Amino acid sequence: MAGKRIVVVTDPDAGVLREQAQPVDKITPRVQKLIREMTETMYRYQGVGLAAPQVGVSLRVIVVDTGSGLYQLVNPEIVDRAGEEKGREGCLSVPGCWGEVVRSAQVKVKGWDPEGKEVTVAAEGLLARALQHEIDHLDGVLFIDRAEKIYEEK
Repeated sequence: MAGKRIVVVTDPDAGVLREQAQPVDKITPRVQKLIREMTETMYRYQGVGLAAPQVGVSLRVIVVDTGSGLYQLVNPEIVDRAGEEKGREGCLSVPGCWGEVVRSAQVKVKGWDPEGKEVTVAAEGLLARALQHEIDHLDGVLFIDRAEKIYEEK
């Protein structure tokens, strides 16, 4: 499998990064293929998460792996959150910079797995941050929109 190309903010087709992604009505072989390709792409680029708009597809699909296991979620939504913490974030779609972003310290996310079964993920730390970051992508929000400070890598 070849994976997908990452859409970056300077690309001509970068408008997809600012759109509200469409919900998935049902899990089809096409959606499952997208999830597999997104997972491969995330690992190939050594990211900890990836949202479908980042590969040019306006669907509510994310994949996340912060080192504690792979989460593949369709139509994810945050149903509970607690606390607050500031942390460093970067993004495969915004290469060459990172920022300090305040996020909820803990979240509970509901969605579907690749087979269409409802799942709930309770997360804290980096996993909570990554889930919030990727769900933001589904709403057309980039970390640079939330960052208190942005730094360019030299």
